[in-house]
Amino acid sequence: MQKTEIQSLGRSLRPIDRKLLDRDREAGKERIWYQGGELYFDLFVDLRHDEIEWFQLTLRGRSISWHCQDKQWQTGRTNEFRSDDMTFYSASKIVESDRQCDREFFDLAGEIVGTRKGEALFDKLSQLFQTTRTKMF
Repeated sequence: MQKTEIQSLGRSLRPIDRKLLDRDREAGKERIWYQGGELYFDLFVDLRHDEIEWFQLTLRGRSISWHCQDKQWQTGRTNEFRSDDMTFYSASKIVESDRQCDREFFDLAGEIVGTRKGEALFDKLSQLFQTTRTKMF
């Protein structure tokens, strides 16, 4: 993917009203949701006391996620481009995990997040990609 397209994807991410997400959240935990300019381009981040607990980015039928509990990256494929009864309802995103983390998608997601340098949340995400990349590959 060309650098200009990556930058465009990063710039297209817009925050969704937190009131839609935080109704049933436990104390000290906050979910942040960004939607991108393409269909099925989403970024979800769970923060606990301002630290990343979990996050997931989906783009073009691919997914990458990380959770602080096991500190492992997981890539996979989403069902968003399928057209059966299960996927008709747009809130029914299912991720089928890859056997091994997809390095190419890991790098792409890290580059997209890196386009928002200077924004606190994206800086934390970038740091997560940078510090864990050396342990993975």
